[in-house]
Amino acid sequence: MPHKIDRDTRLCISLSGRPSNIGTRFHNHLYEALSLNYVYKAFTTTDLPGAITGIRALNIRGCGVSMPFKEACIPFLDELDPSAAGLQSVNTIVNDTAENGGSRLRGYNTDYLAVRTLLDRHDVSPGLPFALRGSGGMARAVVCALRDSGFTNGTLIARNEAAGRRLADEYSLPWQPDSTGIAEGALLVNVTPLGMAGGPEADTLAFEPALIASAAQVFDVVAMPAETPLIRAAREAGKPVITGAEVIALQALEQFVLYTGVRPTDEQIAAAAAWSQG
Repeated sequence: MPHKIDRDTRLCISLSGRPSNIGTRFHNHLYEALSLNYVYKAFTTTDLPGAITGIRALNIRGCGVSMPFKEACIPFLDELDPSAAGLQSVNTIVNDTAENGGSRLRGYNTDYLAVRTLLDRHDVSPGLPFALRGSGGMARAVVCALRDSGFTNGTLIARNEAAGRRLADEYSLPWQPDSTGIAEGALLVNVTPLGMAGGPEADTLAFEPALIASAAQVFDVVAMPAETPLIRAAREAGKPVITGAEVIALQALEQFVLYTGVRPTDEQIAAAAAWSQG
């Protein structure tokens, strides 16, 4: 039976523009499996400073951060772990006790580690050219992971020219507003809300069908649904894929360890990942 919530239960939360049940199910499944007195709840907010003040005031142990708050939350934190400082993007906040007895909020980025792990796990060749669509905090983590995995030939695609050029220049990549002219045999990476359930572009493909058909591999970081329009189109074209469900499970695992200090077994992780997609 699930443990009962009491006054000693530690609360962990997430903040997202479009909350899902994935992280909630993943974390709570592991809390129960490991008999940890924690509970996890997903939230959205229109008052980010107030929400982070609430983390301090209520002694919330940890907070997962998703689009569009990954960069916007940084000014309200006390410090950044090197994983987040280099990217200037946060997907995890850990609340530790400061020397004065108050809260000290430290930002981390577990997205980067998840992407690097998946590129290696799926044996994606760094010799492939890549086309990455997106310019936000998650896009920064993915571009950095690609660079550090040896990918040097890429193009950044973003509708927001200012943000797109800024990120492209930071990593010495060309920017363009659409996928015109992308070479065949590329690794296509979507790091935008295109195809995300519940959004205004839930049925929109991040790349054109002809480009998908000519791609070497397709990677969609959108996790809701696991089978996005892009992933479905890639599978139908016979292309190997990396899904957002894989990303979210790996990054959530590292969040879980940061919050609890406990690393589950591979079997427990697999069970939690499967449950989270149920």
